[in-house]
Amino acid sequence: MVIDLIASMVLVIWLYLIAARGGFWLVTERDDDGAGRGGAGGDTWPAVAAVIPARDEAACVGDTIASLLRQTYPGAFRVILVDDSSRDGTAQVARDAASALGAADRLAVVSGRPLPAGWTGKLWAQAQGLELADALKAPPDYLLFTDADIVYAPDVLTDLVARAKAGGLVLTSLMVKLRCVSFAERLFVPAFIFFFQMLYPFAWVNDPRCATAAAAGGCMLVRRQTLRAAGGMAAIRTALIDDCALGKNLKQHGPIWLGLTERVHSIRDYPKIGDIRRMVARSAYAQLHYSPLLLAGTVIGLTVTYLAPVVLTVFADGLAQYLGLVAWLMMTFALRPTLRLYDVSALWGLALPAIAAAYMAFTLDSAYQHAHGRGGMWKGRAQANVSELR
Repeated sequence: MVIDLIASMVLVIWLYLIAARGGFWLVTERDDDGAGRGGAGGDTWPAVAAVIPARDEAACVGDTIASLLRQTYPGAFRVILVDDSSRDGTAQVARDAASALGAADRLAVVSGRPLPAGWTGKLWAQAQGLELADALKAPPDYLLFTDADIVYAPDVLTDLVARAKAGGLVLTSLMVKLRCVSFAERLFVPAFIFFFQMLYPFAWVNDPRCATAAAAGGCMLVRRQTLRAAGGMAAIRTALIDDCALGKNLKQHGPIWLGLTERVHSIRDYPKIGDIRRMVARSAYAQLHYSPLLLAGTVIGLTVTYLAPVVLTVFADGLAQYLGLVAWLMMTFALRPTLRLYDVSALWGLALPAIAAAYMAFTLDSAYQHAHGRGGMWKGRAQANVSELR
């Protein structure tokens, strides 16, 4: 009887996720819906400045700079790179990329100042980029916050600005398409996107009536004056999950939009499972507000939602076994659109319980790293801050 009740609960969870959580798994919130096409209205295109925080990004930053400077955007556009104490020649690679395109005058490279107490490194670099943009003779109307491993199709900025103007958006963000080539990437990347959409259903993020807010840090177009009115980067200076913190802050000041894209790519590679583990462990415990209680709840939730269907299918019998199998097939079905987006076989969906178990282990590792003073580790810098504990 107890097993049947557990099996029924598992099935209800998956019925809710598929039928009542904003259709997150359908991947329908995309930048190819036509809303960003057709111009910004009239003949005037607002000025935009891209802000790139970069720390030891020589392997990627040249491609990022080149893709930005090749934008066909009809308005004024320049790029600001804040070099955050790089040791690999990041700044020079960026300058060389701009010079090769004859666009050195549209790139400003500044050396980041020492990291003050109470700030994470990325947000401090972004704050310095915002400071420089504010100081320009003609400050930009919009800021494009982007990472140093992101490559853009030539018309993306035009479409982003058009969408922002048409919708009166204060934040327009794209979940860039992550690299999905190695075994580790094919195993974990589609599931990462799936889990992110489950936490923050994009349809809810894009609904001004809904409190859910998020953004994807690789590509965020922000109205500069609204950002200033919301307190700038200082308002979220301790956040490790800075993009979602920014989305939450800005949604209080106007509508935001978040969607998937196939025209903006991350070229950062994760060749081994250990690379994925480090990426997830860097911020997973921060997502839980460093709470042991929330950590325990997450472990229980993942176990019931993803692992119980397999256990029931293999070890139970009768009704419980049947319900467990149905739940397992439902999660496999739900992952399929995301797998299709990443050109990965639908059969990988059957492995979602094992993938979820691995993410659970990564989250526990994140808590372990935080307990040993290595929380938020990124390129030699532990960034978890005690002021984030709430």
